[in-house]
Amino acid sequence: MTGAIVAVIVVVAVIVTLLIAIPIAYKTAIANKEKADAQTIGTAEEKARSIIDEALKTAETKKREALLEVKEESLKKKNELERETKERRAELQKYEKRVLSKEESVDKKAEVVEKREAECAARVANIQKKEDEVEGLHEKGVQELERISGLTSEQAKEELLRSVEDDVKFDVAKLYKELEGKAREDADKKAKEYVVDAIQKCAVDHVAETTISVVQLPNDEMKGRIIGREGRNIRTLETLTGVDLIIDDTPEAVVLSAFDPIRREVARIALEKLIVDGRIHPARIEEMMEKAQKEVEYNIREDGEAAAMDVGVHGIHPELIRLLGRMKFRSSYGQNVLKHSIEVAQLAGLLAGEIGVDVRVAKRAGLLHDIGKSIDHEVEGSHIQIGVDLCKKYKESPVVINAVAAHHGDVEPESLVACIVQAADAISAARPGARRETLETYTNRLKQLEDITNGFKGVEKSFAIQAGREVRVMVLPEYISDADMVLLARDISKQIEAELDYPGQIKVNVIRESRVVDYAR
Repeated sequence: MTGAIVAVIVVVAVIVTLLIAIPIAYKTAIANKEKADAQTIGTAEEKARSIIDEALKTAETKKREALLEVKEESLKKKNELERETKERRAELQKYEKRVLSKEESVDKKAEVVEKREAECAARVANIQKKEDEVEGLHEKGVQELERISGLTSEQAKEELLRSVEDDVKFDVAKLYKELEGKAREDADKKAKEYVVDAIQKCAVDHVAETTISVVQLPNDEMKGRIIGREGRNIRTLETLTGVDLIIDDTPEAVVLSAFDPIRREVARIALEKLIVDGRIHPARIEEMMEKAQKEVEYNIREDGEAAAMDVGVHGIHPELIRLLGRMKFRSSYGQNVLKHSIEVAQLAGLLAGEIGVDVRVAKRAGLLHDIGKSIDHEVEGSHIQIGVDLCKKYKESPVVINAVAAHHGDVEPESLVACIVQAADAISAARPGARRETLETYTNRLKQLEDITNGFKGVEKSFAIQAGREVRVMVLPEYISDADMVLLARDISKQIEAELDYPGQIKVNVIRESRVVDYAR
């Protein structure tokens, strides 16, 4: 018990001691910590003061440097500003001097202008005064003229206008006549150039067809075989071909005579085949005639196609091609019609190209313009009407049909193509050497043409020109009036048609004029 109490007392004492010692130790620790903290604070304050002092020194240094830089910069800017100011001032002074000089010149000019205005005003006043005087004199002059002439100013003006109008009309008519003459000369020159150029570019060979063909024989004995026993072979040939065989004294030759050149060509081919074969009797003659007809038909078609190809015309109806080929055996005044048609087509194409017309249509119309001559000996009517009917039948264009109808002037041409075909046809027919005609026949026709025209009352004289294609009739103006000229031209044309045979057409040109001659001495 005592030990326990002692132990408790000891424990209590220890606890009390601890309770007493802990606050004391804590206080002591706190006091020591405060001392240490005070020392640390003092050290930190010293360091802070030293840092602040250094910072202040550094800031002061920076401040001085900055101030120095600012002063230098401001000084530099100030110098530049002063320099620019001086330059601007110098420029302003220069401009000021220029402005002052200009003001001085403007002032001088203003003074000159004022002087001129004053002079002008004085001149205007003087002119106005003189105008008033002139007006007064003009009125006096007009009154004096009216008194002398007995006309008012309006009447005099009308009279003057009439005289001036007459003079102007005369000058205009004179100028118009000169221009018209020059235009005609230029047109004639240009037309001649076109025609000559077309003729030079177109050189087509012509053949002169006749009404006979000559077949050469190997020997004279062949004549007897052609005649045959009692003449049966020659009768068969003449019956089948419609051709007359002339067997005369001409050595080694037989003459075939017929108006139809195609029949004559068939007979010629058949007879040549018979001569080569050697077997001549009626049955063989019939066989050879059939072969010759087929060969001629084939050649006709080939010739028609070749003609169309030569001039570059395509799309023609096969029947028209065949009729073109038939024209190889047709001639007009010694001129082969197919060759003439080819030449007309080529000339029409050249002329159309010169004046800007469709060349293909012109060539087509030129090639077909005489197509009626291929069958004009078989069908009633003129070759022009037959050609128009054929072109309509085989669906040719209206331009081509009109060109065919108008190529001899029977109808009015409705297009330039028709006029070109007329010109090309005349060129081809009138070209030297194109048509065969004796000099005697030619001169007789010209003389007859002039005799016919001179026989009419009121005709002073007449001239056949252009190779008989035109006759110019000069009439007496006191006997023939303008209205009578129309009737006279028609009567002369009708009498020429009735009494003369001629190729193409003849232009009757009746001229009536009055001439007054005077001499300036």
